Parts: sequence; structure tokens; C-alpha cells
Amino acid sequence: MIDATMTKRMEEATRLTRAGKLQEAMAILQGGSPDVRSAKTPDNSFQHGSYQQGDTFDGTCEVIDGEATVSKPEPSESPAGTFSPGDIQMPAAWRDKWMKFRGGMAQAEQAPNPSEKPQPGAFTAGRFTHPVGSRDYKLYIPSGYHGQALPLVVMLHGCTQNPDDFAAGTEMNRLAEEQLCCVLYPAQPMTANSSKCWNWFKAEDQQREGGEPTIIAAMARQIIDTHGLDEKRVYVAGLSAGAAMATTLAMTYPDLFAAVGVHSGLPHGVAQSLPDALSAMQGGSGPLGGGKTKGTHWASDVPVIIFHGDRDTTVHPSNAQRVAAQYRQSRQAGAAVEQGKVANGHSYTRTTHHNAKGKSHMEQWRIHGAGHAWSGGSVKGSYTDPKGPDATQEMLRFFLQHQHAG
Repeated sequence: MIDATMTKRMEEATRLTRAGKLQEAMAILQGGSPDVRSAKTPDNSFQHGSYQQGDTFDGTCEVIDGEATVSKPEPSESPAGTFSPGDIQMPAAWRDKWMKFRGGMAQAEQAPNPSEKPQPGAFTAGRFTHPVGSRDYKLYIPSGYHGQALPLVVMLHGCTQNPDDFAAGTEMNRLAEEQLCCVLYPAQPMTANSSKCWNWFKAEDQQREGGEPTIIAAMARQIIDTHGLDEKRVYVAGLSAGAAMATTLAMTYPDLFAAVGVHSGLPHGVAQSLPDALSAMQGGSGPLGGGKTKGTHWASDVPVIIFHGDRDTTVHPSNAQRVAAQYRQSRQAGAAVEQGKVANGHSYTRTTHHNAKGKSHMEQWRIHGAGHAWSGGSVKGSYTDPKGPDATQEMLRFFLQHQHAG
């Protein structure tokens, strides 16, 4: 957090920057005063970190290789004694703070107060605290939000990812803007898992009212209450470890989530340790390699849409069928099978299961030739495959067909 003294300095530096007095602003940020003068070098230019009061700056400010630098266009004629700042390197201690002031625009460094509603159209950072634990998050509220009860989609990133990366790769915010949904991206820190994976393979994180499922569910409920969202239309989706946690949430909080999306994920409760997890991911000789499979006693009635590439070498494609087996609707007869192909992209097989009312209650998408990546995603994010089909679009379509009756 920024203390009062620093806040005052940054406000003054912003005012000076907008006035074109970058040298004075730099001095303020370094703890100096704009009333102090510094000696000139023999070539009549100012030393790094010095300035001359009254001089103005009409150049540009850029951040290059992590350093903030400024430069001034060369005039056709430079009269002797004219101010020429050259390149100024920002001290490392102020680098991150200075980047908040690019273009003279200050941005709040602290997370927003949960009781304050972010502006529609904004992708806002926040932090949620619960007796079980705390997590940062990003929240997208579409520009068409005016206080109405919108649906909420919870998006759980995969290992090594973060909310910004996952949002860029899935483009869920763009579709949420078009179809009026709020999107919540909980963030898994390295302090909880060194690779930022959700801990789907730990017993303490596989239960209701305990561990990460409780944190995510409670976070979603707070966002719903804070922004007046529709508690009957709450959905969760994830990729890889995030997908495994998504199906855990469907098993442990079926009263909260109206539908779930599982992309390249694993079943719930099939691992109790890291070796178990690695074996399950590869579909090898461990819990999923034969004999009685762990987790088979789990079952959920939550509608589910499953995506998996048949060339996935990280999470074996057989896990998609094992995920489906944990949802009761997969045990019903009468599934419809459809073959398709994306133009200049992957072919796929979609298997649709309907409930007693004839409504689609489960969809399984097997993407032929795809690896461990979000189908139809953008190259702006990691672990994406732009060749489709578009998992984000299909998941959101599926989600919005379902809501809790209660």
C-alpha cells in the first residue's frame, strides 16, 4: 500500500507531469523538492535526476525493458543553453509506481473496496478474504450493466496462468460484453502452489466448507451479493487444473452452480497426492490405470459441457470420459452424436445427452488433432488453439440454457 507521504508526492508529480515539467516530477518522486537546482555538465545539459525550475518538457515518455525513459525531439536549430534532458532512467525503487503515471494519468494501486461497484465496462482487480483463506481476483462487468440481475461466470485458470492471461486467451470478457454477463477470475498465488495450479489433488481442497472450493464459492457469493447478480444463473468453467477444480465445485456446491464447463480437466477425487495426480493426468497405472477407480462414488446432477483434445499429452484424453461418468446424465441412454469441422481448423465429435424433458444436459466435445489448449482461443493468451471450435462461445451458449429452479 502507498502511505500518505507517497500519495502526496505522486499527486504532485502527476500535476507537474501534466504541466510538462517532467524533471520537477522526477525530483518529487525521488524525495527532493522542485525548488532545488543542480549544476550543469560541461556540455550545458543536466545530470541524471537534476532539473532546472521553469524548464518544460515537450518530448515523450516510454517504458522500455522495464525502465522509464524520456526523450525530446531534435529541433532544427538548438540555441545555446536550451534545455535538453536526454535520457533519464527511473530508479528501480520507483519504477512500478512511475509506470502508473504514464501519460500523466494516475491509477489507484490498492484493490477496490468490495462495497463499491466498479464502473460498467471495467476489468477490476480486487481481493477476497475468508476465514479459510484469501485470494486476489479480477472482475469484468459489461458496459450494459445498470444494476440488473446479470448471470455470473467464474473462470478458473490453469497452471502458470493468471486472470489477465486467461481472460485474454479465452476472450470470455468480449462475449460477456455482447451477451451481458459478469465474469469473475479468481487468482491462485504461488504461495498456494508454486506453479499457480489449483490444488484439485489435495484432500483438503476436495470438500465442501473447506479449502479452495470454499474460498471460490464464498467469493462468488460475495460478488453476487455486492452487485445484485442473478443467483440462479451462476456458472463455473476452467482449463486443466482449473477444470479439475471446476468439476470439484460441481460436486461440492451443486446448490450454487447452475452449470459447469470442463476443458482438458480431470474427475473429482481421483487423487490424494501429487504422485496420484501425475498418474491420473497420464491415465497410467495409478488410480485411473485399472481396477477400482478412485472418485467413482461421486456424482452430480449439474449440467456439464466438456472439451478435450484427442492429442493432449498433458492430461490424457481418457479423462474426458471419466469426467463425464461423474455426472448422472451421462448414464442415460439416447445420446446424439454429431461430426463437424471448423473452416480451416479442427474437426470434432460432439456427443449430446438430454434429460427427461429433452433438454441438453451434457455435451462432450472431442477435438480431433488438438493438444492441451483452450479450443478456439486467442493467441493473446497462453495455452490456446485458435483452430477451434470456439469453446468460450459454446460454453456460454450452454450455460445460458440452464438456471437453478430454486
